[in-house]
Amino acid sequence: MAISPEKELSEEEAVAPLRGLVDELDPMTRRRALTHSSWTERRVKAWGRLAFLGDSVLGLAVAEELFRRFPRSDIGRLTKIHGQVVSGRACARIAELLGVPEMLEHERPAGFDGGIATSELVASERAMASITEALIGGCYLELGLERTAAAILAAFEPQMVLASDTLLDFKSALQERLAREGKLVTYDVVEETGPPHDRLFKVEARVAGELLGSGAGSSKKAAEQAAAAEALGENPG
Repeated sequence: MAISPEKELSEEEAVAPLRGLVDELDPMTRRRALTHSSWTERRVKAWGRLAFLGDSVLGLAVAEELFRRFPRSDIGRLTKIHGQVVSGRACARIAELLGVPEMLEHERPAGFDGGIATSELVASERAMASITEALIGGCYLELGLERTAAAILAAFEPQMVLASDTLLDFKSALQERLAREGKLVTYDVVEETGPPHDRLFKVEARVAGELLGSGAGSSKKAAEQAAAAEALGENPG
């Protein structure tokens, strides 16, 4: 389901497919996904039920992608990355990129007596995250899992990259270990193969000329991480 772009997309570009799906939603479904419980006399007409469903769809799409992308990562590492990718903060950021604040202003029922102000919802990370999940739930119901999952992975790709870079940073872990002994690791590219658009790099990690580990990857950065992981005795995804 994942799409590997040739160039790194901006957050706005990454979220475009999901925004397109939201635009396809039946107006009633979109309205429900943007309706706070204080805006309706019946709570089942608020976004809660759709958010419940969307949370599971989001979790499944990301879990499957992480399982595929990091085939040698154990459950602990996968769980940490998954938790960061689908966190409330990440979902709230997606809501902002989708234009949820403007959508809320448009969908707030006119003439309804009472109800929380849209400004309070926009300021609430929890509310914004729930709306993202509700919109995903609506997309799943109307447009199916395949299209919805693909749009989710595109939208959350920057979050997956950030989480994996943060939690799979073997280079930093190796250097911290060596620093205690006053040692410094260097990385040398020893081999480059393949055409320009599909290069494979092999890198060796050394300390004072001594080989600690080697690794390969589609970029120098990925190969360096793999070499550091081998030096640490880890199994990188």
